Amino acid sequence: MNKRIRLRTLLMGGCIALLFVVLVLRIFWLQIVQGSSWHERAVENWTQNSVIKAARGTITDRNGNEMAIDAPAYNVALNPQIIDKYGIKDEIVSGLHEILGTDEAEIEKQATSKNDQGELRTWRELNTGGHLIAQDKADQVNALITKLKQQIDQKYDAGLYLTESSKRYYPQNELASHVLGYTDKEGKAVAGIEAYYDEQLKGSDGKIQYQHDRQGDKLPDSDDVYTPAQNGDNLKLTIDQTIQYYTEQAMKKQYAELKPKSITAIVADPNTMNILAMANMPTFDPNKYNEVPADQYSDFMNLGIKGIYEPGSTFKIVTLTGAVKENLFNADATYQSGSIRVGGWTLHDSHTGWGAITYLSGLKRSSNVAFVKLGYEMLGAERLRKYIDAFGFGVKTGVDLPGEASGAINFNPNIKVEVATAAYGHGKVQVTPLQQLAAVSAVANGGKLLTPHLVQSITNPNTGVTTDTPVHEVRQVIDSATAAKVRSYLEQVVSDQEIGTGRQAYIEGYRVAGKTGTAIKVKTDGSGGYDKNKQVSSFIGFAPANDPKIAVIVVVDEPADPLYGGGKAAAPIFKEIVSQALPYMGVAKVAEDGATTQKKTAKVQPVQVAYTAPTLTGKGLDEAKKKLLAGGIAYTVVGSGTKIVKQYPAAGAPLVSGQSIYLMTEDPTKMAIPDLKGESLRDAMQLLNLMKVQVTTVGTGYVAEQVESEGNGRRIVTLTLKSAKATVTGVDDPEENATGSDGKPTDDTANSNTDTSNKESDDSSSSSTSTDDSSSSTTEKSNSATTQKEDNPETSEEEEASTN
Repeated sequence: MNKRIRLRTLLMGGCIALLFVVLVLRIFWLQIVQGSSWHERAVENWTQNSVIKAARGTITDRNGNEMAIDAPAYNVALNPQIIDKYGIKDEIVSGLHEILGTDEAEIEKQATSKNDQGELRTWRELNTGGHLIAQDKADQVNALITKLKQQIDQKYDAGLYLTESSKRYYPQNELASHVLGYTDKEGKAVAGIEAYYDEQLKGSDGKIQYQHDRQGDKLPDSDDVYTPAQNGDNLKLTIDQTIQYYTEQAMKKQYAELKPKSITAIVADPNTMNILAMANMPTFDPNKYNEVPADQYSDFMNLGIKGIYEPGSTFKIVTLTGAVKENLFNADATYQSGSIRVGGWTLHDSHTGWGAITYLSGLKRSSNVAFVKLGYEMLGAERLRKYIDAFGFGVKTGVDLPGEASGAINFNPNIKVEVATAAYGHGKVQVTPLQQLAAVSAVANGGKLLTPHLVQSITNPNTGVTTDTPVHEVRQVIDSATAAKVRSYLEQVVSDQEIGTGRQAYIEGYRVAGKTGTAIKVKTDGSGGYDKNKQVSSFIGFAPANDPKIAVIVVVDEPADPLYGGGKAAAPIFKEIVSQALPYMGVAKVAEDGATTQKKTAKVQPVQVAYTAPTLTGKGLDEAKKKLLAGGIAYTVVGSGTKIVKQYPAAGAPLVSGQSIYLMTEDPTKMAIPDLKGESLRDAMQLLNLMKVQVTTVGTGYVAEQVESEGNGRRIVTLTLKSAKATVTGVDDPEENATGSDGKPTDDTANSNTDTSNKESDDSSSSSTSTDDSSSSTTEKSNSATTQKEDNPETSEEEEASTN
């Protein structure tokens, strides 16, 4: 018996000992062998990470007007447990439906949501209609929350909440929407500048990492890690908000009248290829991108860089330039207009032509025969292609926007009719509006092909460092003497009011050069022929012709009336844009003696007072901005308020063309002093006097530097004044110090291209068609009859060329 007890005891002891050894080994394994791994997991459990969201960079126009910003937004959330506890489901469902427009069934679904155990949840976000709502709707939701709390007599919780967030906001709504693009509700950049510069704009999020107990309270000996957020870069565009407004308003008028498929316009400074305006009709509001019906998604396409089309006679500028450069263009030489036989095909002018005329007359009338002779017979396929390539056709311009098309130059140099039709912009020639504008700007600026761009500078808000976008020269296409000759010929296309196809672009007081274009579109039925009822009408030009400050292209795709060529459909848009933009830019008009003709010697007159300052004090900021934009008056907002407290110049004061109005939205005596660089002493003094700031000046001219200090309880600003040229270049020029009686610079200074004057503009307007006319369609039509219409004043502004 005792023996059995001892054996049983030994067995139990052995088992216990074995279990103890296993336990010790397990503990050793967990704490020693796997100790570091388990420690890391434990640290993860008691470590809290809080993300610090980076602010997306602001996008402004060249004058600092905000075009894309991060604005406060709110998310709606529900607590089904609280809602059920107080029986307020019906009130919340009906209230939110009325405010947000969300379907009542969806709201009720979230308000009664249960987990897997069948218990009501404590948190549900109303993503349908309640995600990133604007301030006005948030105010209504807050009013509903207050009403519910009063109803259930609860001070803190009614089961309905708003969480603060932010969303992208476009203060100017539709203005420049194709340039800006937009971000969706998830913050993903879609199209435009937003997408192209997304990495710079979005920055990088930061975080705070600390250790906490089971209740979530921070441990006193927590080893905190703080990584600051790096906010996104701020972009200053080359776009001028005022010129963009002029451009879109001019397009809207013609869009309503002509009822075309689309209109595209681009405005640029030909000397830098800064894009001052770029627009398309139809357009969209980036704040409401999700409200655009699926069948209207094409409205989002920026046809200025993506639309490919046969340019027609605007392309004759390339052929003309090549002929002039090679000394082949004799303006007074004559040829027989009407028709010409090439490789078994007959190419026509309008009807029977005009008999024997000079080549200059052929240019003015946009004679296809003239350019077949110049491009095909005189230049030949090899030299024609050389100039087409030199002007940048067939490759992307390199503009800082996503999705740019390269176009296509596919004519076969061994097929005579393809070379001949290419000489007047038809057949196997497909371009984008921006390519056309860059090429013609090379003629305007003395022969330099430049890369167009839309971002003037990028500022890192974390370091304060600003990087300017330099002017990039691709190549010298032609010499300045050749460019000057071509400009003089193109000027006569506009100035000749009898036979010039571009005469409707004439602007009294300004010398305008340009060229019309009307190209019939390929049939879409696969036949390879041309549809005479569908055409692309365009105009491209620049002004002043002797010293170009602005270049514009306008493309009207399929105007409802097929008789409306480039002269009738596009030239009036060009005229309205340029006639408003040049005075705004401070470019003086020309006073002429005798008959009104651009060919006479002109005398530059000082800029005259054109209007007076409107009454803006007391008005809301948005209302004031709209009023100034409508009047074509530039402005600068000082302060962060929403109502105009003071303005300068005062209401009723005379304004010189191009002069800005300062809108003060806070107490002027307490506001930060704005950057006055580039302002005249008179304007700087008036503004600083309103702000009760003591001023000391050094030198004469324009504000080049400002230094702020304090003394005797007052703010003091020392202004260093220099000539207009020295303000920009840092090199003094005694001649630049001359000023007129009004304190403004003399004509030469007023017209100088300086960023600090806020008057330098690069205007170009372009338009393009849809991508229906693809490269493949060009291949098909090369073997079909080649037909083109072009502006001719004697035949309803049209010239028709066809092959028989």
